[in-house]
Amino acid sequence: MDSLKELRQRLAQNQDEARPAAVARRRKTGQRTVRENIHDLVDEGSFCEYGGLAVAAQRQRLSAEELIAESPADGIVTGIGAVAGVRTMVLAYDYTVFAGTQGFMGHKKLDRMLAIARDQRLPVVLFAEGGGGRPNDTDMPLVAGLDTTSFLAFAALSGLAPRVGIVSGRCFAGNAALLGCCDVIIATENSTIGMGGPAMIEGGGLGTCTPEEVGPIDVQTRNGVVDVRVANEGEAVAVAKRYLGYFGAGPAPFLCDDQEKLRTALPERRRRAYKVRPIVEVLADTGSVLELRRDFGRSIVTALARIEGRAVGVLANDPFHLGGAIDSDASDKAARFMQLCDAFGLPIVSLCDTPGFMVGPRAETTALVRHTSRMFVTAASLSVPFLTVVLRKGYGLGAQAMAGGHFHAPLFTVAWPTGEFGGMGLEGAVKLAMRKQLDAIGDPEQKKQLFDSMVAYAYDRGKAMSMASYLEIDAVIDPADTRGWIARALASVPRHEPRRRFIDTW
Repeated sequence: MDSLKELRQRLAQNQDEARPAAVARRRKTGQRTVRENIHDLVDEGSFCEYGGLAVAAQRQRLSAEELIAESPADGIVTGIGAVAGVRTMVLAYDYTVFAGTQGFMGHKKLDRMLAIARDQRLPVVLFAEGGGGRPNDTDMPLVAGLDTTSFLAFAALSGLAPRVGIVSGRCFAGNAALLGCCDVIIATENSTIGMGGPAMIEGGGLGTCTPEEVGPIDVQTRNGVVDVRVANEGEAVAVAKRYLGYFGAGPAPFLCDDQEKLRTALPERRRRAYKVRPIVEVLADTGSVLELRRDFGRSIVTALARIEGRAVGVLANDPFHLGGAIDSDASDKAARFMQLCDAFGLPIVSLCDTPGFMVGPRAETTALVRHTSRMFVTAASLSVPFLTVVLRKGYGLGAQAMAGGHFHAPLFTVAWPTGEFGGMGLEGAVKLAMRKQLDAIGDPEQKKQLFDSMVAYAYDRGKAMSMASYLEIDAVIDPADTRGWIARALASVPRHEPRRRFIDTW
């Protein structure tokens, strides 16, 4: 059939083999083509491309042959394929087509795909390399295009199904706006991300800069924009697959480390810091931990993991940063992570070791009051199981926040024998409660002896065993049985039906 031959020839013109110059440009920057990334992401033979015959809306200035050669798929490859067996929407901007700018036909195609994703609740993977709106599309009667519906349509998918954004190279303006709506952002070392590129910055009278100066990876990981930093596109695709795997239908096969290691995980000296990430790794199924936003809000670790094959979200205080005190950034990080878990039915496991919320004049300049309260407001709306294990310190409002609001809010609140508790830090509590008595003592040595004895009394009274005797926590457990406690609790609750309307972008 001549018509079938014509179709095959036309489709072949979109493939990498027909575009050697474009492929060569990608090789110069050490990057892959869009189609190579999609081929790596989806299961073999499963990808069905939508809108592949589209070309740029520039028929008034370019011939059909030129449009086919210069604007295949109008710079965005879209379709549905299986990712580890799960039907997934793929939206991939092509930087080799007009620097990945967003054209009229591309937006039309994007809107079509977003409607399908919404109706079928499909997970979405967005490759967001590229710029914003394309100013030289000429075939449509419009002035500014501010009635474009794509951004609202993509935002409306929040909470319906997982959405992953991947960036390699430059991502500005409209592409960055879509990226920022994603639940999780994965970015390579060569990424630079910004709401405006150099041309827009200079046009706004804000000076000149190179693309790499706008929002480099170091900036975007420290400030929390990027969730996972990776070396290259291959690693980015692998992480995207891992991330989507947490939202699969059922438990996965698993192995785990020797849980007796947890008995010696904490230093004997109660004031000595320790690394909490190895504890998370031992507690979870082997190789199942994926940390998000590692370089932002560093006093709390947020990670996806599995316990006995079941996906969970893990919150854990990190004593190596601010002693585990929760500041504004950590509060934002924890609150949004709770929303993410709640939206997609992941129980939350909280490993608490905090002296409380961060305090002091400098901390208050960060709008601490509003930011820390996000943890309480978010916890109040959770519908997934919340499980709290106090490893060591459980002090004040910060400890309550790490328990989803208070110690009787979770499905259980248990402590290791090393647990210690108080309405605030022990030293501060003694100074407040005993101020008159201490001030009345003139001898500094006697004053110190009284202070130390009262701190020791408060510490003894606030030990885990004492807390359990007053039923303020549910149990004191052998650290080696922590995984068992979590697994048994999760087995006793049905799988959650997500009901959260959207996930905060921040």
